[in-house]
Amino acid sequence: MAKTIHVHFLPELTSPEELRGATVVMIDVLRSSTTITEALAVGAREVIPCVELEDVRTRGAELPREELVLGGERGGKKIDLFDLGNSPTEYTAETVADKTVMFTTTNGMKALHCAREAYEVLIGSPANLTAICNAIAETRNVHLLCAGTDGQITREDILAAGAITYQLTRKEETAPQIDDSANLARAAWRNVVAGAVAAGEPLAKRLAHEYRATLGGQNLLQIGLEHDLVTCAEIDRHAIVPKLDLRDWRIRLT
Repeated sequence: MAKTIHVHFLPELTSPEELRGATVVMIDVLRSSTTITEALAVGAREVIPCVELEDVRTRGAELPREELVLGGERGGKKIDLFDLGNSPTEYTAETVADKTVMFTTTNGMKALHCAREAYEVLIGSPANLTAICNAIAETRNVHLLCAGTDGQITREDILAAGAITYQLTRKEETAPQIDDSANLARAAWRNVVAGAVAAGEPLAKRLAHEYRATLGGQNLLQIGLEHDLVTCAEIDRHAIVPKLDLRDWRIRLT
C-alpha cells in the first residue's frame, strides 16, 4: 500500500471520522506545538492538554499543586492566576522540570480534540522538524492537521506542513502520494526557502519575517510578543517527538 500525506488547513475542514486510525501530526506553530515541544525538551514530566479552563481545574485536582505548572493563554495572553503563558521561552528547566504542565490554548487544544480517534497523535513544528519527519517517514497514512487561528487558516501552520511534506517527498523513488492541500503547502514552503537563498539569509530569519505577515503573527505583534516569532522560527531546535497518549490524554516523549 502506498504511503499518503494529507494536509488539513483547519480542524473544521476534516473530522474525527476522517482521521480515525491515522497518524496525525498536530501543527500549531504560533505557539502550542512549539511550546509543548519546548516544555518536554527542558524536562517537563508531561503536558496535559485541556480545551476548557474547567478541564484544567478538574484534572489539576488529581495532583498536588507543587507538582503542577498551569500554562496557557486566551487571546494570546497569559490566563489570570496561571503560572505561565504560551511563550516557549517561559518554559525552562527552572519552571517546568519534573513537573506536569496543565496546558490550555485557544486553537491547538481544539485541534488535538479533533484527532481523538486517530491511531496516534504527534506534535510537530519547525522546532522539531527533522525528528517529526524521521518519526513518520515509513508511516502509511499521515494527516498533517493545522490548528489555524480562531477558525481561520493561518499561513505559519501551512508552511510547517509544507516543510514536513517537502522533506518526505525529496526522494522521488520513495516519495509518498500527497493530496492537493499538501502540494499547496509544499509549494509555499519551497517559496520561502527560495526567498532565503535569493536574499542570502538564514532560513530561520526568513521564516520569522514571513510570520510577521500571517494572522497568528499579527496577533502576537499586537500584544507585544514579537520575540516569539523568532523562537518559533528556529528549525530543529530540539530532536524530540511529543506524542499524545490517547488513553489518558497526556503528552509525553516517544
